[in-house]
Amino acid sequence: RILARLLLDGLSYEDAVKRITDENLFQFPTERMIGSISNACYKRIQALNSNELVELLANGSLEVAKQVNLYAMMKYNRLVWDFMTTVIGEKYRTQDFTLTKTDVSAFFFALREQNEDVATWSETTIQKIKQVLVKSLVECEYLDSTKSETLNPVYLYPELEEVLESKDQAALCAFNCLR
Repeated sequence: RILARLLLDGLSYEDAVKRITDENLFQFPTERMIGSISNACYKRIQALNSNELVELLANGSLEVAKQVNLYAMMKYNRLVWDFMTTVIGEKYRTQDFTLTKTDVSAFFFALREQNEDVATWSETTIQKIKQVLVKSLVECEYLDSTKSETLNPVYLYPELEEVLESKDQAALCAFNCLR
């Protein structure tokens, strides 16, 4: 949200990162972490390819911004897209509201079988990605906790739904919006 606001204020990416660093706006202990996180945020913002969504990310309610951020993660990272649309979207489509560790592991097993690069990833890398995915689901209230195995019905905020309806209908299933 901080980077999106600075960019909307007209700062260049470089100037925004300098301000974030100088004022420690992310409140991180090292400048290196700030640069790394800023870069990841910027790539997500670019992946949105929508001024309207960047505006929602920067200035929308916290709940809307969380959903926009999840969508930005999906747009930037194919693995997140595939997980959200094929696993989560399918769970909502079939009204199977269980999400177990086995479901998540099965997704990665299939991914390793389909992709040579993923097949070379270490178990530690896979575990970290699983943690990030589950934590993202908790943050956006798909799950109550990292230990929960019950998917909550998710309310897609109209501001994001409107944009997805017009620009990216394939993403709607990941937000429990089935048409």
